[in-house]
Order: sequence, then structure tokens, then C-alpha cells
Amino acid sequence: MSEPKGRTNPFVRAYRFLRSFVATMDTAHRNRAVGLTECEVRELENMFVLLLMGSFTGVPAPPSFISAELLPFLEHEIKVVNRRSENATDALAELTGCFDVT
Repeated sequence: MSEPKGRTNPFVRAYRFLRSFVATMDTAHRNRAVGLTECEVRELENMFVLLLMGSFTGVPAPPSFISAELLPFLEHEIKVVNRRSENATDALAELTGCFDVT
């Protein structure tokens, strides 16, 4: 028994709909998780540089020879800190925007 052309089984249509719905939800949740992870990485980079270069802000710093040895590896982080300090208007607003707090 064949079906007329252009009509599909309602169970097949429901399965296809549910499959596309779940795939869309999966993509949305993955994108949100990646965005939050990227934000957390930026904040951890900032904390790391602050720990090593804390003497500029008055935070007790590690011994200078450790900071000097790690300095060549911190080029990207120092650029990030400089960029953030130039654009620093409201750190709390940036953080709440990152985590979508309303």
C-alpha cells in the first residue's frame, strides 16, 4: 500500500520536527556555553596578569625574578589588560553583561 505523492506519514513528520527542534536546542545551548567559557577565560587571564603584575595596583606581587621569567609569555595578557584599562568604564556592568544577569 503506497501513499499518495506529497503526503508523508504523520509519525515521520513528527519525528522530523522533534529531531530538528532538539538539534536547534542543542546548537543554542552549545553556543551559550562557549560564550560563557570565553568570558571566563578572559577573566582568568585578567586575574593571572593582576597576580603577576600586582605591584602596579598595590596588590602584593610574587618575587620579581618569577615575574621577569614569565614576562615573555605574557605579551597577549598585557595587551588585554592595557586594552581593558583604556576602555574601562564599568567593570561590574561588563561582568554582568557577560553572564546575562538582569
